[in-house]
Amino acid sequence: MPHCHGGCAEVDSMTEAVAGESFLMGCISCKRREEVPAYTTVDWHFRATGEEEYIHIFHYDHPHPNTLHEDFNDRLEWQGTMGSKDVQIGAIFIHNVTFNDTGTYRCTFQRTLFLPLDNEYITVEKEVELTVVAEANRELLSVVSEIMMYVLIVVLQLWMIVVLIHCYNKIWAEHEARDARKALRARKLALIKEPLDSKDNCDGVLLE
Repeated sequence: MPHCHGGCAEVDSMTEAVAGESFLMGCISCKRREEVPAYTTVDWHFRATGEEEYIHIFHYDHPHPNTLHEDFNDRLEWQGTMGSKDVQIGAIFIHNVTFNDTGTYRCTFQRTLFLPLDNEYITVEKEVELTVVAEANRELLSVVSEIMMYVLIVVLQLWMIVVLIHCYNKIWAEHEARDARKALRARKLALIKEPLDSKDNCDGVLLE
């Protein structure tokens, strides 16, 4: 469940990684008093599945990220807050994920709030249960959404074809009606002109 504080939103991390790919391990701790200056460090610990103890794998102290365990050498990349000692996003990238990366990750924020009278020290911990799979699992909702998208596209195309046929028939009908009106006017003019021609012929006979 996301939690919002001002312009910051605490969103849970994804929990399924694919072996051989990169994975963004999310961790957000929003400061509740934005106007108060602060200094924050971030630590990541890892406990493999079946193990009891956590190992310290990463430490960030602005602006220096440090990988602390050989199993993660050259595989961890800082993706959190940059350019500020007031860290609220403590995310890291795990590159070249392996099945041995399955387990529990704990993200710890050590925050110092510089208050007018005295400093306040706050510790925030969050955990991510990571599962590593061989291939990405497509959720049912994603599959249904994709199917519905294709169905909608097909329906829209059929609807456009129906509209085009309807418009064509309407235009053709109006064209035929216009031709029929022209023919009717032509016949009416012919009927009016015929008696006049006959009268002119009769006048010629009388004059003779």
